[in-house]
Amino acid sequence: MLADMGYNAWAPNLRGYGNSSRPESVEAYAIENLLDDVAALIDASGCSETVLIAHDWGAVIAWYFAMHKIRPLEKLIICNVPHPAAMGDAFSWEQLRKSWYVFFFQIPGVPEWALGRRDAEAVGRTMASSAVDASRFTPEVGEVYRRNAAQPGALRAMVNYYRALLRGGARRQARLGFPVIETPTLMVWGEDDVALTKETTYGTDRFVSDLTIRYLPRVSHWVQQEQPEIVNSMMSAFLRGEPVPELEWEAILKTQGA
Repeated sequence: MLADMGYNAWAPNLRGYGNSSRPESVEAYAIENLLDDVAALIDASGCSETVLIAHDWGAVIAWYFAMHKIRPLEKLIICNVPHPAAMGDAFSWEQLRKSWYVFFFQIPGVPEWALGRRDAEAVGRTMASSAVDASRFTPEVGEVYRRNAAQPGALRAMVNYYRALLRGGARRQARLGFPVIETPTLMVWGEDDVALTKETTYGTDRFVSDLTIRYLPRVSHWVQQEQPEIVNSMMSAFLRGEPVPELEWEAILKTQGA
């Protein structure tokens, strides 16, 4: 979709993922280092304008990147990760329950052992088992993630993202404050997210001056992979400066063949 619109699209692996380098220390995954990685990629691209599109950990980084204006952004697109200040304001017992794994990941060695059993079989099943429409996540797709997670040091790198954020990264960023993001921002949110409540998106407009939010019912955390046609139509409209379509429950059912 992006290439068809004339964009030079980069989809890099973050440090620790895929074939990227995997530093061993927790400190290597500090949010400041992750922000520097994104800045270096933008610099290396040589492009005069940048649209940042991000999901999950990429979106955590993207929120901080945009609010601190580390590099100029033309537009920002976020999928299923709340603005850190909005999430803090809306944090609830329900969100605490959903975030159990973040605290589990703080235990030295145990998460790597648990996730790495049987050649990281659990990682290969994660997306399909937490999706609403599991047909989008074939065994072949799961095998790509399993194989990557089974590489030496990969699981430690993945878990270290959470360790670094809870062991000081989030507090350091909070001390810097949450400047209002002026970059035009689209937020696409699958409502059936196993890890994040919809309530964590409420109040985001207090931290983003030009915000568009679109909620997708009966869609999981993996919104852009579970409903790529819908998400791509929203992204393309946003990037063209057109009204972003609002799709109702019936439209989601139609795409799922129900």
